[in-house]
Amino acid sequence: MTSLLGYLGMDVAAMTANDWLGVFFSVLVFVGMVYAYFMVFRPANKEKFESQRGMALDDDDPVKMGEKR
Repeated sequence: MTSLLGYLGMDVAAMTANDWLGVFFSVLVFVGMVYAYFMVFRPANKEKFESQRGMALDDDDPVKMGEKR
């Protein structure tokens, strides 16, 4: 177990600002993904997501891409 802690340990005093930004953004992305998974897989939100299931395939696009105005 000691060798595993030595392998996974980090020297906090030697960390630069870029290292701390990386840690901060990694934790932020992790929290955001947990929130997104909770929101999507929550049974109370099923109707809201099911109603927008075919939105990407809908041909009634109010904005016609590529057309000149």
